[in-house]
Amino acid sequence: MTRPNTRLSIRIDLENGDNLGSEEIGLLEAIQSQGSITAAARSLSMSYRCAWLWVDHINHILFSPAVRSAVGGLKGGGATLTPTGVRFVKLYRTIEARAQSAAVAQRNALRQLAHSKRMRDAAARGT
Repeated sequence: MTRPNTRLSIRIDLENGDNLGSEEIGLLEAIQSQGSITAAARSLSMSYRCAWLWVDHINHILFSPAVRSAVGGLKGGGATLTPTGVRFVKLYRTIEARAQSAAVAQRNALRQLAHSKRMRDAAARGT
């Protein structure tokens, strides 16, 4: 039986009390790849309003905005990451990669201690 990978999630807690984590970074990456907040939201199965609120929140947390959006026109506007947004994503992903590689043995040990959902379900059925 193949077990799903145990993964490490990183949340950055800022001095002002705000925090940003993998979901916000995923949204920024989706905006960069999709070229719009609407398409990014759709690709993440998120409402446009929720995505827009997250973008607004991220833009207000940082000293300069992470996302720049253009009002619709013939091509319907769009959104891109600013240099600040690109740098923030890159820094986050670097922190995440370093933490992942530093904690391989500990993640494996935790995985051995935790039952998978499939194992719990089988035990509950008595199989």
